[in-house]
Amino acid sequence: MMFTDVVGYTTLTQRNEALAMELLEEQRALVRSLLPRHGGREVKTIGDAFLVEFESALEAVRCAFDIQQSLHEQNSGKEIERRMMLRVGVHLGDVIHSQNDVYGDAVNIASRIEPLAPPGGVCISSQVHDHIKNKTDFRLTSLGYKELKNVGEPIEVFRVVFPWERQEVTGVVLDKKRIAVLPFTNLSSDPEEGYFADGVTEELITSISGVRQLTVIARTSVMGYKGTTKKAKEIGKELEVGTILEGSVRKAGNRVRITAQLIDVWSEGHLWAQNYDRQLEDIFAIQSEIAEKVAGELKVRLVEEEKRVIEQRPTGNTEAYTLYLRGKRLLGERTEPAYRQALEVLEKAIDLDPSFAKAHAGIAECYVYLVSDGYEAYERAAPRAELSAKKALSLNPELAEAHATLANVDFLEDNIAGSEAEARRAVELNPSLPEAHDVLSDTAMLKGHTDEAVKAIEAAYRLDPAVPRIVGRLGRIYFNAGRESEALLHWEKTAQLAPADTYRNMTEYYLHKGDIDRAKEYYAKAANLEPTNRWVLWMKGFIAARTGDRNGALAAIREIEAKWLGATNLNDIAFVYYAMGDLDSYFAYVNRATDQHTLRYAYVMYSPLFAKAREDPRYQSFLAKAKKMFEAA
Repeated sequence: MMFTDVVGYTTLTQRNEALAMELLEEQRALVRSLLPRHGGREVKTIGDAFLVEFESALEAVRCAFDIQQSLHEQNSGKEIERRMMLRVGVHLGDVIHSQNDVYGDAVNIASRIEPLAPPGGVCISSQVHDHIKNKTDFRLTSLGYKELKNVGEPIEVFRVVFPWERQEVTGVVLDKKRIAVLPFTNLSSDPEEGYFADGVTEELITSISGVRQLTVIARTSVMGYKGTTKKAKEIGKELEVGTILEGSVRKAGNRVRITAQLIDVWSEGHLWAQNYDRQLEDIFAIQSEIAEKVAGELKVRLVEEEKRVIEQRPTGNTEAYTLYLRGKRLLGERTEPAYRQALEVLEKAIDLDPSFAKAHAGIAECYVYLVSDGYEAYERAAPRAELSAKKALSLNPELAEAHATLANVDFLEDNIAGSEAEARRAVELNPSLPEAHDVLSDTAMLKGHTDEAVKAIEAAYRLDPAVPRIVGRLGRIYFNAGRESEALLHWEKTAQLAPADTYRNMTEYYLHKGDIDRAKEYYAKAANLEPTNRWVLWMKGFIAARTGDRNGALAAIREIEAKWLGATNLNDIAFVYYAMGDLDSYFAYVNRATDQHTLRYAYVMYSPLFAKAREDPRYQSFLAKAKKMFEAA
């Protein structure tokens, strides 16, 4: 079903009724001339609106595109007051026909989606998106899940991006309830107190994320704006947010002064501003007040459960809390020394307050990073991560971060059902937690649900659009799922944002395409940016093997064995042997990595680079073995 509506028609009627009627007739003639091309049946007009039925979702969207393209061309040669603009909504669903009319949820949803489109734009439901993806040249961008009047469940809505539009996101599609909390400025006399300002930023992100009607950009993406001179509009476009919270922190002894201001991106005006000058032990109350004030200014009504979560004090010990903030800042550095130091700091916080659930969750997170980044053996780190995550949940069963971390631990242990359950619980508690959506993407891929995996990683990307790890994973999942056009569009956009991850993905893409020269070009770019990344070494061996340099490939394997001790190197060695055409060695190393819970399943099961191995009978044996591990975990 397609529903159209004229933008500003009522206002125009009040100002110039004759002109409004003239333009309405022009719009009706144009729409009616295009419907037959796409098999559209005009059900009825409702004032200035059309309700049209199609046999095909693809033809409905193509018709909507033709309508907007024709109007765009007509408007370009007209005076402003004679320009006619439409909004269009398209939904796919069952309807009831009665006396030349149609009824049902599909009609209602199409009419509710239409107002979400910008003037001159088209919005479609996720049902339509699933039918037309990879079948058109249209770019589609998700506006997130929307609660529609008289519709029981939120529906994900997508916007069609037209060729004549600017490449950057325009203001009309930015949601005010999508927020970025920029790094609060450290105004303390001691620069070392910067960790405290960063911690306040992260805790505010967590507090505001407790309001489920708000979407909050993750810490890893906003920290890149620390000390920025960019204006609100520019940041809003880059992060696709309609509202920004910024401020400053001054800590002196046992006193803290926090200034916060809420800014509307497009007007760059202040929606609200407040100064807080309190004792350090009041820091939790300040954070709660800010979160509740943000919700109030954005017309969000808090339910009792949300208010209770926001106002919860994580610890009664301010010294333990400052240690926790220091530990979280170290975790964000994503290096082995920082992980080790973070563990020490968080352990001290627990010594001061053994009931501090967030500190236990932070320790679990440290161990997950240590094993997943290859700095700690699985057998040593995974049990410690699990113990700390479960301790955190025993102290606070509603701590979303702990559920997300336990989901990661379960995934490391090949407990796929447990991982998925923990990740879903984390999303229920905090829909703005990208780590949980990331895990859901992993579990969906292992279950063979690639479309579900793409949706989950896209959700993580919308929450954390500037973190290279998620940027890289989204492109790779598009590639692995066979959605090459989306992968290429993504890499075009992320080459500046996360160049090393983008170039790594593009190296693999061109290897798959058989374009060795282009693959070498992107390999050199990636290796130059991050020469110590593990991928650089195995890919060097892979390319050597593909170009017939067997000695170079074997040399890379020896270097991998020398550099990466323990089980973490098994995948890399397997991949080089595959490129050499040695499937016996490939499967031997794949099985060893599976036994030691370190296999990179996405590469083995989905990457086009390893498609030939999936035709080998031993691959089915591997799948059966992996499935047993998943079920037994």
